[in-house]
Amino acid sequence: MAKEHSFDITAKIDMQLFKNAINLVDREVSNRYDFKGTPYEVSFKEKEKALVLVASSDNKLDALKDIVIAKLLKQGLSSKVLDELKVEDASGNTRKATFKIVDYIETKEAKKIVAEIKKLKLKVTAQIEGDSIRVKGKNRDDLQKVIKMVREGEWEAPLVFENMR
Repeated sequence: MAKEHSFDITAKIDMQLFKNAINLVDREVSNRYDFKGTPYEVSFKEKEKALVLVASSDNKLDALKDIVIAKLLKQGLSSKVLDELKVEDASGNTRKATFKIVDYIETKEAKKIVAEIKKLKLKVTAQIEGDSIRVKGKNRDDLQKVIKMVREGEWEAPLVFENMR
């Protein structure tokens, strides 16, 4: 009997890499000429899984967002890790943007992914297990095709493939 292989599709992010990216953002912004003498703040709230950016204007806020995304990408994280919740006025004539950190796959999206895998008509099974999707099959080539299809798709969550056995 052939051995069954499997892998998991999750949206977990390496929090240490995320923290490193945020530290790099703070270091870069403190050295940038366009931020000299202007108030800004980059704060990561780990318990709430939120990132708060504060800058003196909308233009500075957009520049700060761009720096954050660039540093996340440099650390190997997806820009989909951040989901913008709101942009509002803050104290001292500043603007504040609040982001939710996405480290899970929503049930609706997980069902879409499973449906797309079933459309491939390969000899694999995909099932939702908590906040991940387990894909099993006897043929590793079929699993590779599933990974390729999921990577090429446009998904809301930052998908990660792990536990390939």
